[in-house]
Amino acid sequence: MKDVDVAELKTLISEGENFKIEFKRQFSSVEKIAKELIAFANTKGGMILFGVDDDGTIYGVPSEKSEIDLIREAARDHCEPPIDPIVQVIELNRKDVVVAIVEESRTKPHRLQDYRAVLSRDAKVYIRINDKSVIASREVVRILESENPDSEPLSIIIGENERRLFKYLEEEERITVRDYAKLVNISERRASRILVNLVRAGVIRIHTEERFEYFTSAF
Repeated sequence: MKDVDVAELKTLISEGENFKIEFKRQFSSVEKIAKELIAFANTKGGMILFGVDDDGTIYGVPSEKSEIDLIREAARDHCEPPIDPIVQVIELNRKDVVVAIVEESRTKPHRLQDYRAVLSRDAKVYIRINDKSVIASREVVRILESENPDSEPLSIIIGENERRLFKYLEEEERITVRDYAKLVNISERRASRILVNLVRAGVIRIHTEERFEYFTSAF
């Protein structure tokens, strides 16, 4: 992801918040900024614009140096593994806007580290959905883990449970973890593991909405 110039920044602001753009009128806390950095790194990358309100009004930041220092702190000390955003300061309407650019990560999943979950696998994982950063489900976390270059190779066997899933998806189009567990009479934990492996194999797709998640056939 390349640096942005004044013209591009104006265009981004005019288009509003979306899957890859987040506005922050002012810096709230390092944990909240880390959450946004993590969500972009775990998804497809994106930008956080500091000094811009939700409606696109440009307020600027009071001190670009302190803002940059806080972004660096959030990325270094509250993201595990750490994230290294590109940070720019661009003047618009005689006001400084700080732009934090986050690339899609090759070391997913990134987790939020705070005083409640220091270096813990219980720490929250965030992803980007539409214009929001939300907590990832355990299925999405497993898929993110599989995208890490150091993840274990995929091993999959197509048995009766998998064949019943394929038949169901031919007729109903979509299924949840809970529905699949009931369909083949297995635990939700085992159902989740099967579905994640099939997503990794490219046989089915996972669809994540803000409060709902389901799977469909990839064909």
